[in-house]
Amino acid sequence: MAFELAKQGLKILLISRTESKLIQVKEEIEAKVKDVQVRYVSLDFAGGLDKHKISTLAQAIKDLDIGILINNVGMSYPFTKYYHELNMNECSDLVALNLESTMILTKLVLGDSSCGMIARKRGAIINTSSAAGTQISPLLAGYSGAKGGIVMFSKSLAAELKPKFGIDVQVQTPLFVTTKLAKIKRSSITVPTPSTYAKAASRAIGYDVAISPYWSHALQLWLMDALPTTLAIAIVSNMHHAIRKKGLKKEAAKGNASEDNKKAQ
Repeated sequence: MAFELAKQGLKILLISRTESKLIQVKEEIEAKVKDVQVRYVSLDFAGGLDKHKISTLAQAIKDLDIGILINNVGMSYPFTKYYHELNMNECSDLVALNLESTMILTKLVLGDSSCGMIARKRGAIINTSSAAGTQISPLLAGYSGAKGGIVMFSKSLAAELKPKFGIDVQVQTPLFVTTKLAKIKRSSITVPTPSTYAKAASRAIGYDVAISPYWSHALQLWLMDALPTTLAIAIVSNMHHAIRKKGLKKEAAKGNASEDNKKAQ
């Protein structure tokens, strides 16, 4: 999304965990887009946002006229699992990275009657959900709950802000994209590349409050919604159980390899 917004002449502020990757993205944007201004803040959302992290974010956006906020920090499971199989850090980070990051950044950018979007009475907030946030998702219950929270937070906030302050809030629901999070390398008609998806996502800003920007994702979600609930759950459950089986197999293989290495030493 940063590339697409930069092409439209917007100044960019990147916020993510790894500084080396932020520098890389900054340099790539500056190489491709003439006269663009790109800043970055290195901050780890894992473990929750304490007072120090919130202060760092607040200082980073102080005095900036932020027109569009894109909330897309997130994490899923290492692979589909029963909820009780997750460790406590994974459970906590599902909330911290998917939900807390969105709500806190939104609060900071909105400001109040003296500053921020509220004072200016304009702006757009784009939050990122997932198919798991709109559909019943066995073996992804924690992720589904966090992303479902994003959906209702966005819809409710849109109803709050648009009539009185003129601020647009939108929740975008992608399906699979060829990203590290999705663990998919090859694109297809149903799995776009990040750049292809970003173009669709940027074009969708300002339209429906809840939208799936990429056409084949929207079609898949429509088809799943049209199915009887029990059938839709069965389809998702079968898919997730198959992924879990593969994940457990890989996990066991890594464990065996680690044991063999210890014995060899």
